[in-house]
Amino acid sequence: MYAALELDRVTKRYGAVTAVDDLSFTARKGRILGFLGPNGAGKTSTLRMVLGLSAVSAGRIDVLGAPDGRSVRDRIGFLPEERGLYRRMTPVEAIVFLAGLKGVPAGEARRRARTMLEDQGLGEAQNRQIRQLSKGMAQKVQLIAAIVHRPELVILDEPFSGLDPVNQQTLETVIRDLAEGGATVVFSTHVMQHAERLCEHVVLLAKGRKAFDGGVAEARSSVPRALVLEGALEAGAAGALPGVASVASQPLEGGGWRHVCALRAGANGQEALKTAFAEGLDIQRFELREPTLHDAFIVLTGETPSPETAFTGEAAA
Repeated sequence: MYAALELDRVTKRYGAVTAVDDLSFTARKGRILGFLGPNGAGKTSTLRMVLGLSAVSAGRIDVLGAPDGRSVRDRIGFLPEERGLYRRMTPVEAIVFLAGLKGVPAGEARRRARTMLEDQGLGEAQNRQIRQLSKGMAQKVQLIAAIVHRPELVILDEPFSGLDPVNQQTLETVIRDLAEGGATVVFSTHVMQHAERLCEHVVLLAKGRKAFDGGVAEARSSVPRALVLEGALEAGAAGALPGVASVASQPLEGGGWRHVCALRAGANGQEALKTAFAEGLDIQRFELREPTLHDAFIVLTGETPSPETAFTGEAAA
């Protein structure tokens, strides 16, 4: 079986509201899958169905050969979006307790806990109460508790939320290590940069429906390259350059304009630049920008960016 997780036309309704609508995708064994979308897109509802915490309204789910995660819960690691640990426990006590629920003997769980805490730079904090730890440290403890039993499938719901950049990098390393060790990792996020760095395969969700299912490079190829021009030239002049399909413009502080020119398919921007210089257009700065996963998400989900964010790759907060 090459799939660790498979959803086939899955729907979830809450009364008259359809949170997940006819969703199908597959997470392959030993791979990292990014489950992406804005807040409220249906990501958490989907993961709850996978884990067996919420019933499917229609469709079929296969989790490690089972119809949902309840019967194979010892083979799954889950980090929920809403974090929660027993605050008066020490990290070691909390990890050993949660590992025991997954069938790991206490002695082995304690050994693994101490090793993993040391690896995450928490060796000196392992015997302090969790309420005395910083938010980032406590989140590391909860992540360790989610994977200490060495699960085959790891599900992380918004794992980067609330982490500073250093701890985000640390978590990215943990996710890569899990996949290299043979685990399948599915993580949900609304910040595209993490998925762009970590994933080969992404599923984009918008308003409960799948907008895209495939590789990161394929998603990016759905968006044109952009030529950024700054100077005194007007939008009409930028739009008339060869290969330019559309222009989003904004005024620059101190005068002049910033034009983000979306290029037509096959255009590389060089001809536009040659023409601009040959015509003596006032260009003080130029940049050829490759599309990002965030740009692809905007296009594939039908969202309309403002001129300030068009083709910039800035992630939604």
